Amino acid sequence: MSPRADAAQNRERILVAARAALAASEEVRLSAIARAAGVGQGTLYRHFPTREDLLAAAYEHEVDELVSAVPRLLEEHAPLAALRLWLGEVADYARVKRGLIAAVEATVWRELTDASITRITSAIDELLQAGRRTGDVRNDVDARDVTLLIGYLARVNEEEWDTRARHLLDVIIDGLRRR
Repeated sequence: MSPRADAAQNRERILVAARAALAASEEVRLSAIARAAGVGQGTLYRHFPTREDLLAAAYEHEVDELVSAVPRLLEEHAPLAALRLWLGEVADYARVKRGLIAAVEATVWRELTDASITRITSAIDELLQAGRRTGDVRNDVDARDVTLLIGYLARVNEEEWDTRARHLLDVIIDGLRRR
């Protein structure tokens, strides 16, 4: 049985508020997330009984959005432009991911990333394959290469994020172009 419409909306608002909280700070307070989502703490705990449940759901929500963006981006843009736009979404996700890493235990983090890496790698592969079909993307680069390259986002300091993260994504795109 699917949840009532208002329950589904509450869940979505909680996840959006959690994402914003994770992007803003490593200190994630559930009471602040409930307030930002416009729900009571009881509603938050009905959806997410523990802090880890909420953080895991926020992470999975981000991965779902990243993966589901690929077909839309490829439909609306040339493959290399779609890849660039998708990498921009990855940068936004990395900012949230940084807060999530700080907020959860190492074992929980490993479980979350292990569960999502295949989906993210498949999304990258779909973008690369589309770029190869149009002749824009090099043949000697695979999804694992790109995954390793975008891993640098974890090392960009918050104070230089806005200038450096997007610039480095442009460097990756330039490196992927077929010459």
